[in-house]
Amino acid sequence: MNTTEKDNIVKQMEKEYPQMTQRFKILQREQYDLFCRKQHDYGSTNISVGTNLETDEEVKLSLTGLWFRMNDKIQRLKNLLMKERKSAVDEPMEDAFLDLSNYGIMATLVKEGKWGK
Repeated sequence: MNTTEKDNIVKQMEKEYPQMTQRFKILQREQYDLFCRKQHDYGSTNISVGTNLETDEEVKLSLTGLWFRMNDKIQRLKNLLMKERKSAVDEPMEDAFLDLSNYGIMATLVKEGKWGK
């Protein structure tokens, strides 16, 4: 699919679903802002586990750490949804959904060799 076709599909979806697509863009911006603030506080070695991500083993360690973080979020969501519990901490379910999305992007950056660069 070429760029023009992709652009046309985006325009079509924005026309067909204006509220959903606009909110999606806003959420992505909020995710990016949160990502930047957290990176400011934690630094990139939080995800690289103190390594330079130069070897396959270092990348695997980083991806495993991200998997654990994602699993923690999924287990929390599962517990809240399946047991119909209210959150006991000051973190809405929506935050966990957004964290999962950010972790997925971070894992992609690690896998592509762009993390911390």
